[in-house]
Amino acid sequence: MFISPAFAQDGGIMGSFGSLGGILPLILIFVVFYFLLIRPQQKKVKEHRAMLDALRRGDKIVTNGGIIGKVTRVDEQFFVIEVAKGVELKLQKHAVSAALPKGTIKKI
Repeated sequence: MFISPAFAQDGGIMGSFGSLGGILPLILIFVVFYFLLIRPQQKKVKEHRAMLDALRRGDKIVTNGGIIGKVTRVDEQFFVIEVAKGVELKLQKHAVSAALPKGTIKKI
């Protein structure tokens, strides 16, 4: 008498989004990963490629191993750098970490 009978109710809002409700968190996680991981990495790769394309003879660079040198020759896949008088190294382009600003290193 005091307790009303419980009747089955339709799913309401979850009933209409039942299949979408299961996949929505996965989509949300992918969007977060894209904006926090994938997009910044692509931007960094693009900037590194532009830096490598802009390097010319006479520019000073730092390799991934920490070697500082002056670019003496630019090939398709390689740079030849001078690290001391008469000492030249041939290295792949992707091994260049950064280009140094003009006037950073005086004697090379």
